[in-house]
Amino acid sequence: MSGSYDECVGADDTMDSFWEVGNYKRAVKRFDDGHRLCNDLMGCLQERAKIEKAYGDQLTAWSKRWRQLIEKGPQYGSVERAWLAVMTEAEKVSELHQDVKNNLLNEDVEKVKNWQKEAYHKQMIGGFKEAKETEEGFKKAQKPWAKKLKEMEAAKKTYHMACKEEKLAATREANGKTEASVTPDQQKKLHEKVDKCKQDVQKAKEKYEKSLEELNKCTPQYMESMEQVFDQCQQHEVKRLTFLKEALLDIKRHLNLTENQSAVDFKLMVPNKSSYATIYRELERTILAANTQEDLKWFSNNHGPGMHMNWPAFEEYNPDAASAPPKKKKPDGAPPTPSTDHVAPPGDRSSVSSYDKNQAYSAEWSDDEQPAAYSGNENGGNGNSFEDDSSTGKGVRVRALYDYEGQEQDELTFKAGDELTKIEDEDEQGWCRGRLDSGREGLYPANYVEPI
Repeated sequence: MSGSYDECVGADDTMDSFWEVGNYKRAVKRFDDGHRLCNDLMGCLQERAKIEKAYGDQLTAWSKRWRQLIEKGPQYGSVERAWLAVMTEAEKVSELHQDVKNNLLNEDVEKVKNWQKEAYHKQMIGGFKEAKETEEGFKKAQKPWAKKLKEMEAAKKTYHMACKEEKLAATREANGKTEASVTPDQQKKLHEKVDKCKQDVQKAKEKYEKSLEELNKCTPQYMESMEQVFDQCQQHEVKRLTFLKEALLDIKRHLNLTENQSAVDFKLMVPNKSSYATIYRELERTILAANTQEDLKWFSNNHGPGMHMNWPAFEEYNPDAASAPPKKKKPDGAPPTPSTDHVAPPGDRSSVSSYDKNQAYSAEWSDDEQPAAYSGNENGGNGNSFEDDSSTGKGVRVRALYDYEGQEQDELTFKAGDELTKIEDEDEQGWCRGRLDSGREGLYPANYVEPI
């Protein structure tokens, strides 16, 4: 364990924390990113090799053409030899650039290709073995805590509903005392209803507190297990970053013509050798300054255990909060939340790039421990993966408590009192999927409706 709950500080509090359900996906995605970056580096070197070859070929062609013109021209003697020496310089520099091209392709690109092949093992059904094993490790570490979290959320919802019922019952009782049409017997029943609601609130509160206590008890083990898997990810990333630094030093050596062994008296060909060499000294200094541990620490603070986490705590019923629509989570890589705090939920998620969409990981898996495909899933991995299949709640009729104006195409619009059918249960962000009587399906805030 790297520290207590309160010590888990780091990235912007507005970001989804690594500790939340399914939010380990950015750590898993590093395997795909690492493989892709190897391809990017090889492509970068291949383009540079083409430039080196083209420059060398142009120097050779230029030298050949002008050598013939000088030799056939009227110039003679030692000045002719001096002029021809300029052509010789071009031919030697051309050879140096051809050597750079050969070294980039035959040594550097091959080195990256071989390392990539050893570090990432593709599976027959897509993806990499390392990514799959890491994702399964995170799922196994997170599953017990996530189930306790689901139980706690259910208990909290029950407690808040009981508080709401008690508030309504108390209001009815107060109104009954001021209305002459309410008989004493009816007033007695209203009072009995209030008493019963108070008892229900107390029972629900005790259950909520107990479930929260059980969740908090398993949190340290949850953190320790998650950090163990994350550390394994870090170890693989250490190897990649270390290799990349070494590869860049080799590339620098091959690009530096002042170190090229085939250079013949390079000082004569490049009079300002010290200025030329300064470029490569600065390049080497920058490469050597790369700090793997600092990079890994940054990643941990922004996408790993170092992130801040608002750990679950007891929440009293707040009527104002209960009537507000829940906020949808931003997908990984989404732009800053607009002033309305309304962001598209996973599913549409047009704010992520096509590459990120193709590489998104699903955080969903069933209780039989068989993970879903971990690449190409565009749900962003934000669903609560621990819910039983039996909890989908299809075909439940509900009635709207408040007006709701859909703010995106995938949301429903309805008025208070309208009836609709809930076809999917509430997700962890507080949204349900429903169907209006007109046949239109979409999302709506769960706390805007009540069962009929």
